[in-house]
Amino acid sequence: MPAVLAAPKPASVAVAPARENLYLVVHKGLRMCMGDTLAAVGRMDPHDEDDVVATLARVRGLLDLCRCHLELEDRHLHAAMEARHPHSAAPTTADHVEQSAALARLDACIEAVEAANDVDRDRVALALYRALALFVAENLEHMQVEETANMEVLWACYSDEELRAIHDAIVGSIAPADLLSYLRWMVPAAAPAERAALLSGVQQGAPREAFAALIGIVRPTLSAREWAKLVHAIGPAPIGG
Repeated sequence: MPAVLAAPKPASVAVAPARENLYLVVHKGLRMCMGDTLAAVGRMDPHDEDDVVATLARVRGLLDLCRCHLELEDRHLHAAMEARHPHSAAPTTADHVEQSAALARLDACIEAVEAANDVDRDRVALALYRALALFVAENLEHMQVEETANMEVLWACYSDEELRAIHDAIVGSIAPADLLSYLRWMVPAAAPAERAALLSGVQQGAPREAFAALIGIVRPTLSAREWAKLVHAIGPAPIGG
């Protein structure tokens, strides 16, 4: 084979270490929560009151999580972008304004289901499902932009140490109950290495009792194989393997 066509030797290829993406794992959790909640609304029986109450509670939980997420991104990530690259956060900030309006519309859809009589329940339940589906679709596109374009700005403007400080400030500003809601979805949605790193970080900063409570919530969301990988990565002692 001519030398010009020969493949380079592996040792000659330098691979830059991947930098942390502040959006990725939390977005994985949100995607899982959105998909799971949308599926629950789609299969809801509008004429089974217990099913309706339980499903609408799940939708409200998702909306609360989304509102918290918007506020955190605006306060920490968008602010960091604007501080060193003015106007770079404008597109996703505008998206957040639209998403806040969409959340209010979904609140109204939930209330319409609760107020509807038996005759109208099918119609308003379908309206909620369709509105939620559009909200999820728009968020999937939005999160893709944040994970790519926004993160490129942050990587260009901040060192790894500064990004870690931003991450820690975000986590430190979340109320414990809200953080638990995030982790309930982030842990099962993450890849094994991401899951191990996430829980190792939480364990280092959380009281033992709080960490044990978290493990009790997330363990049932993992398959036996996923759990075994987590125990292998972290060790059985800190997670009660």
